[in-house]
Amino acid sequence: MMIPKSAIVLAAGLGTRMRPHNGQVPKPLVRVGGKSLIDYSLDRLAAAGVERAVVNVHYLAEKLERHLAPRQKPQIVISDERGMLLGTGGGIAKALPALGDTPFFLVNSDTLWLDGVKSNFLRLADAFDAKSMDALLLLAPTTGSIGYAGRGDFAMMPDGRLMRRGERDVVPFIYAGAAILAPALFAAPPAGAFPLTLLFDRAGDKGRLFGLRLEGIWMHVGTPDAVAAAEAALAAAR
Repeated sequence: MMIPKSAIVLAAGLGTRMRPHNGQVPKPLVRVGGKSLIDYSLDRLAAAGVERAVVNVHYLAEKLERHLAPRQKPQIVISDERGMLLGTGGGIAKALPALGDTPFFLVNSDTLWLDGVKSNFLRLADAFDAKSMDALLLLAPTTGSIGYAGRGDFAMMPDGRLMRRGERDVVPFIYAGAAILAPALFAAPPAGAFPLTLLFDRAGDKGRLFGLRLEGIWMHVGTPDAVAAAEAALAAAR
């Protein structure tokens, strides 16, 4: 198992659904169970052996920078998107020079889960195969996940390959906001802002998009109401 030493934490979104918090607090700094959302991700990355985490910033960027400044593990590198919000794909493409030329972790700064017996980041590292994969996504089941009521994102084949949900379909897995990505995923990316899903679809067309089922409990913390549900789940697990 080769554990990536670098990661990108996506923290540049506007977080408009998190009102009333987002008038004064960027969504990654919303506290759940006494801890900022972004710190759950960064602490897990540090525990998995990640040495450097690139964090992209846009909305209320100064508050995020002040919050992150004292952190030493992992080392924080800011990718500044104040001038133009680049989307999930464009933000990672801009940060590639700081991520190196080997596979890296991706995690959304607002994703939250309870691990099972083993760290899900370590499980991703153990399952990733650069020869056959451009992306390995952590997936949560639609049933049993807290705060989610949608129709899912992906169906997963027996070999782990993913198929995106059709417009009218219902599928069993949600993208949990964490992954390992190969730099090859970003070969010839679009210019400017673009969504990461565009590259996921491209990898899927090549048979190089795979998934790994999350072990534990995933929480969708997208609204103020969802914060209370997540806090209840964290309290129950203690």
